[in-house]
Amino acid sequence: MGEANQVVDDWGRYARQMRYGPFGAEGQRRLAASRVLICGCGALGNMLAQVLVRAGVGHVRIVDRDFVDITNIHRQLLFDEQDAAQGLPKAIAAAEHLRRINSQVVIEPVVADINSSTILQFCEGVDCIVDGTDNFETRFLINEAAVRLGIPWVYGGCLGAEGQTMTILPGRTGCLRCLLPSCPPAGSLPTCETAGILPPVVGVIASLEAIEAIKILSGHLEAVSPYLTVVELWEGRIRQIDLSHLRQQVDCPTCDRGEFPWLSGQQGSQTAVLCGRNTVQLIHPGVQISLEALAERLKAVGPVQQTPYFLRLQVEGYQLTVFPDGRTLVQGTSDISTAKTLHAKYIGL
Repeated sequence: MGEANQVVDDWGRYARQMRYGPFGAEGQRRLAASRVLICGCGALGNMLAQVLVRAGVGHVRIVDRDFVDITNIHRQLLFDEQDAAQGLPKAIAAAEHLRRINSQVVIEPVVADINSSTILQFCEGVDCIVDGTDNFETRFLINEAAVRLGIPWVYGGCLGAEGQTMTILPGRTGCLRCLLPSCPPAGSLPTCETAGILPPVVGVIASLEAIEAIKILSGHLEAVSPYLTVVELWEGRIRQIDLSHLRQQVDCPTCDRGEFPWLSGQQGSQTAVLCGRNTVQLIHPGVQISLEALAERLKAVGPVQQTPYFLRLQVEGYQLTVFPDGRTLVQGTSDISTAKTLHAKYIGL
């Protein structure tokens, strides 16, 4: 009896959410016993981490390869100017703030790149995966890992004033590849650096992702949304596309045939550090890039030199040379994570 009362006392901070009938004390118990993986700790990852930690998820693992920069502060709400001045890894800075928010939650920061050789390790022991990434290459990798391991995951993305999200329950719903048969090629889509982003859309999409994760972790799979939800805040529009029959409507290489090319490393970028040149080479096999279209998007970012053979961008003290065959040289660093981050920010993956 004493232990039960102690639990109630410890959970006093959650009283308001436990009073919500469909959730209740049982939902809180399940949440406290659960483990979640947050992939990426940028704008979405920041908000997701805050909501899930404040809600009382028992163990939160945050994986991110990047460092805090002053340009992050306007939309990445966990960070402040001191974090940027110190150049702290995002996962570490986030963990420090989150531990002060809720000491009952185990915060596990991991400063690492999410790739085909690391993703299964990061998924170990978790009950749900939430998407805080900024590129489709990583999302396709997460999708394959989740389907293979049978772990629910929540996809989300934002750009400009628009965002979208959907929930994947392996074996029960369609997956990301059911919706998108192939990953958008590098250079084909705008990025936050080229198209911009407004902070309010981050809050909306992260909140939609977080409530889906809370439903999953508290044992309420029946309440999971069957929709792809698209929000456009500048014009005040919300669209929902019913995906409840997506699984039965397509022949998915991942769900139906058990093909995992991203997880096996057959798909995805290839990297190499060029000896003695302080340069990292990124290769996206099979990708063709329109240098003209890319130059148009990048002209507001920094000095761009375009020739029939390559495009060269000077930004943040680095030089990115992009070739039509999907190859990029990132000069000014020999660190693969830094090169990948720069490529994702400006070229897209």
